[in-house]
Amino acid sequence: MADTFDLYAHVTDSIIASLKAGTPAWRKPWTGDKGGAPFPLRSNGEPYSGINVLMLWLAADAKGYRAARWFTYKQAQEAGGQVRKGEKSSTVVKYGTFEREDADTGEERRLPYLKAYRVFNAEQIDGLPAEYYGTPAEPARDLGTEADPALDAFFAATGADIRTSDEPQAYYNPAEDYIHMPPIATFHSAAGYYATLAHEATHWTGHKSRLDRFSRFTDRKAYAFEELIAEIGNCMTCARLGLTPDFDQSGAYVQSWLRALKDDTRLIFKAASEAQKAAEWLVKGKPAEKEEGAAA
Repeated sequence: MADTFDLYAHVTDSIIASLKAGTPAWRKPWTGDKGGAPFPLRSNGEPYSGINVLMLWLAADAKGYRAARWFTYKQAQEAGGQVRKGEKSSTVVKYGTFEREDADTGEERRLPYLKAYRVFNAEQIDGLPAEYYGTPAEPARDLGTEADPALDAFFAATGADIRTSDEPQAYYNPAEDYIHMPPIATFHSAAGYYATLAHEATHWTGHKSRLDRFSRFTDRKAYAFEELIAEIGNCMTCARLGLTPDFDQSGAYVQSWLRALKDDTRLIFKAASEAQKAAEWLVKGKPAEKEEGAAA
């Protein structure tokens, strides 16, 4: 099994390759499209979180998997299935801590660790119950160009101050703590409007009165890092809402992300963790719990 450094590098290299291709897996539809991957679920139906969401989206995108659930070899057998011969596993990670005695002081120290686990998509397994296979139960909605009352209600419930004017820009103003959006009628689709709003709402969660993210990330990578958080948080939020992200970030943004990622192979892990907290705040109105100990 790869050591921690190699694992970080492996995942980061996969993300960079996906960005370089111009079509990151998490930008693609995960409902209502042949190339889309659904939001990944554990064998018991619980959703994955943090970096594991991106890792499994990448794996599903590469192989064209449409089933949402992932199993360890043992879990597949316990569910009455059998992994087909020759099928290759995908990697998920487990975060945890262990205690070690300090050689100098003799005191116990709690140290973090990262461990890789191997999982298989339901489509790689024979004999599972029928509900584990096939396309997601909720197909993507064709929202058209008019506002969607349910989605408007969702974003209103977050408590965000969302302002609309004819100014053709979408942005979050951290100094005055509000989101600005152009009129929905100026968007090619309502899905594009709400995906853009999800991106800006992810920024909104970073305010000091909420997740206080901006005060904690103030180094030279902060801008690229925050945009990466917003990109991932947008996709996680849209996935929960049954939306397909539809946004067009400039090449300069992508290049800044790539430079930041190359400088720090752990940055994508940190960004995914912060994006998870932001998405959970928008959905539940409170910070997310730390990544669960169980990886599968």
